Amino acid sequence: MGKLTDVEIRNWIKAGERFDMRSIGDGLYLRYREADAVPLWRFRYRIGGKQRVMNLGGYGDLSLADARKTAKELRARVALGHDVAAEKQERKAEAVAKMEAGKNALTVAKLSDEYFERMILGRWKHPNIVRSRIEKDIKPSIGKLKVEDVKPSHIDAMLQTIVKRGAPTIANDVLRWARRIFDYGIKRHMLQYNPASAFDLSDAGGREEARERALSGDELVLLFQAMRDAKGFSYENLLAVKLLLLLAVRKGELVGARWAEFNLDQAVWCLPAERTKTEAAIDIPLPVPAVDALRELHRLACGSEWVFPARKVQHRMIPHIHENTLNVALSKVKPLMPGVEPFCVHDFRRTARTHLAALGVDPHIAERCLNHKIKGVEGIYNRHDYFEERRKALELWAKYLESCEKGEGWNVVPFRRSMG
Repeated sequence: MGKLTDVEIRNWIKAGERFDMRSIGDGLYLRYREADAVPLWRFRYRIGGKQRVMNLGGYGDLSLADARKTAKELRARVALGHDVAAEKQERKAEAVAKMEAGKNALTVAKLSDEYFERMILGRWKHPNIVRSRIEKDIKPSIGKLKVEDVKPSHIDAMLQTIVKRGAPTIANDVLRWARRIFDYGIKRHMLQYNPASAFDLSDAGGREEARERALSGDELVLLFQAMRDAKGFSYENLLAVKLLLLLAVRKGELVGARWAEFNLDQAVWCLPAERTKTEAAIDIPLPVPAVDALRELHRLACGSEWVFPARKVQHRMIPHIHENTLNVALSKVKPLMPGVEPFCVHDFRRTARTHLAALGVDPHIAERCLNHKIKGVEGIYNRHDYFEERRKALELWAKYLESCEKGEGWNVVPFRRSMG
């Protein structure tokens, strides 16, 4: 039997010959029962006066020569007093235990979710802001790591990735929330130290100062021209920027809008409270250019319930474009505006507010155009929403933007008290 060859084994398989145990010699056996898909190598030995059997694998995975070599190595270990079958079972049990431990391990993603559920939801005024930082920045970077495995180097890499994409303010926010999340884990006895504790704002986006950037009329002319000329800057992106300027709304409010919120025939956008920073619903009057832009977007949406539906299959959970889409898109436009100081999407709101003031719009009306709460005693007692006044203000602002889009520009004529 010791001279058995692979040819003989293959002939057994071909003939369908079945057997329980055939000795190959030196403790090596071959089994080929009816229930076996392929012949099975087995190693038999005695240790401590007891007979032991160990499966080595199927013939398809282990040739005759390899099986003999394995059996020889196992005999040597048995001679040294090792119970090789028991050791194999222990290794298998350890591997299974490790896999189970991995499934039950506390990851940063799980810790973040628990922190959000217990410390933010129902307590924080704007929970979606925190949820956004967790889902868009923390989880993609370190979410799969076990909390005890997170090192300061992981935190640094996460922050620098955000800074490099041109979002220093978000990097600061992520650092703040990461520190709070890990502090929560320490309090709950889930980890021993906070890997983000050594970092401050200088390691993230830097100390923040109030922005004062607003685009001038000349810069708006350049912006519209650059958007038309930039390669890879889509028509949908141009309409999005135009709407952000026309309506002075927040980026998240626009990209997350559903068509059900709009009545284009009545030229009004009913923005629900749950999607506003002020947590108060507001009806936004739509000037004619805004209605035209929205009708174009409705055509391009191809039946989607979203004004800006996701443009390709994505692995994230949102059905509309990502908030960062416009930031990336504008990076293709800015090189075509040499000499223009840096600006970001949020600066469009400040641009609208600045020009509304230049156009003579009363401050309280301009503030309501941006959906800002009126401050002081007047804000407490005055519940008038200035809808018609806001409509007139936005119509005048739309005319100014149209002139910029045409590259013409025109002289501002204030109308300070003509709005009633």
